[in-house]
Amino acid sequence: MRQLVLKIGKYFFFFIFFLALNLSCDEIDSQIPDVPVSLTINLNIYNELQNPGSSVYFQNVGFGGIIVSCFVEGEYYAYDAACTHEINQTCHLEPDGLLAVCPCCESQFSLFYAANPTKGPAAAPLKQYNISLLGNSTLRVYN
Repeated sequence: MRQLVLKIGKYFFFFIFFLALNLSCDEIDSQIPDVPVSLTINLNIYNELQNPGSSVYFQNVGFGGIIVSCFVEGEYYAYDAACTHEINQTCHLEPDGLLAVCPCCESQFSLFYAANPTKGPAAAPLKQYNISLLGNSTLRVYN
C-alpha cells in the first residue's frame, strides 16, 4: 500500500511540475492593433541600412510608424514603432542603432530577433512585420 501511495505521489508531483512549467512559458502578445502594411525601401536611398547595427524610422506606415534595422549584412528586421506599454500612435519609439527607446515611458527594446524589452515598464515585445530582400537594393516590409 505504501509503495502505491509513493508511486501516485511521484506522478502527481511530476504532473504539477510540468503544469506549472507550461503555464509559466506563455508568451506575452502585443496589443498593437493590426493595420495593413506594405512598404518598399530602396537601399540605394536609405544606404545606412546596409551598415550592420543601424536602423531607420519610417513614419505614416504601420500603427506607430515602422523601424527597420540591419543586424548583420543582409539580415533585416521590421517592427512597429509603437511602444507596447504606451500603445499610442503619437508617442513612437526612437531608434538608436540596435536599440529603440520610448520617450514617454522610457522603455527600451532590442531591434533584432524578437525585439524584447530590455528596460522599463514594457513587458511585451514589439510587433514584428515580415521583410524580404528583393534583388540587392530593395526591401519589402509587409504583413
